[in-house]
Amino acid sequence: MTHQLTGRQRADYVQDMFTRIAGRYDLMNRLMTGWQDIRWRKEVIRRAVLPAGGNLLDLGAGTGDLAYEALRQDPTCRPVAADFTLAMMRVGKHRQPVGKSFPVWSAADALHLPFHDETFDTVVSGYLMRNVSDIPLALQEQLRVLRHGGRIAILDTTQPSRNLLTPLINIHLKYVIPALGRLVTGQADAYAYLPNSTRSFLTAEQLASRMQQAGFQQVGFRRLMFGTIAIHWGQKP
Repeated sequence: MTHQLTGRQRADYVQDMFTRIAGRYDLMNRLMTGWQDIRWRKEVIRRAVLPAGGNLLDLGAGTGDLAYEALRQDPTCRPVAADFTLAMMRVGKHRQPVGKSFPVWSAADALHLPFHDETFDTVVSGYLMRNVSDIPLALQEQLRVLRHGGRIAILDTTQPSRNLLTPLINIHLKYVIPALGRLVTGQADAYAYLPNSTRSFLTAEQLASRMQQAGFQQVGFRRLMFGTIAIHWGQKP
């Protein structure tokens, strides 16, 4: 099973998967969330509290949704969109600019960031953390490149607590999303990976604990979409 892959095998699978779905990735995100992911990304940038003219790292940027949203909220900011899947970044580079501004694009491995210590005022990510093979190391790297007092904001799936909607949520994850993925992208296996990675990922409380263990302070989170999505935030001392 793909969710049982670890280390280099997991990284290679994830990279290949995102290469195959790059052209329809944004459309699938909109369809899977009922266009709610646009609103969530706006909140991620607000939670990041980017200073005017600040440096922002959108890590695991994909096509740059968060980097472009940062430019919409603050046209003076300087976003870097970093990802290890070139096909995703190529799609992002052809998006419409915000005013006349584009993010700076950078190839990057989340476990070995090619940036100096204390480079960024803010680090944000969307659906990155469940895909990395070493969560503590990824958090340590984000902490390292943040300036003192800088903030982190993370948007990702999370394991929902059991409730009356659990059967419907499971049907959506197990059957609806793969079927939609097959119809829209022709890549059903990529969208079978999503529910698997969601089930094997940390709970919102566990991710908050990992952030604190990595050295972040003032850590908080908010659940969304019936508890299947969470936004986490924190600050470097």
